[in-house]
Amino acid sequence: MTVKNHLGNSATLRCIVLDTPLKVGDLTIETLQVRKPASGELRGLTMMALSQLDYTALETLLPRITTPQLTKHDIAQLDPADFMQLGGEVMDFLLPKSAKEAASPTT
Repeated sequence: MTVKNHLGNSATLRCIVLDTPLKVGDLTIETLQVRKPASGELRGLTMMALSQLDYTALETLLPRITTPQLTKHDIAQLDPADFMQLGGEVMDFLLPKSAKEAASPTT
């Protein structure tokens, strides 16, 4: 489940409810906040790899845009469904508005 919050005109933040809570030390994480990455946060990554939900690309990007901040170890422990949900949010952030509008035409 994703709850979308729009913060002003420049930033987008989404709250992700994990299907399987993530145990990090004594803490159990049930929800994550994911924010739209800035261009600089995409350094070292290719748009093609992100659009293909490449594990290594998402493993690099997610620690830069999640709260609480996930580590590579945390990402490796995610349920595959939760990993796909996070990847889907990243893909949605990267699509231009025109592509989103074309994909969901209103009648």
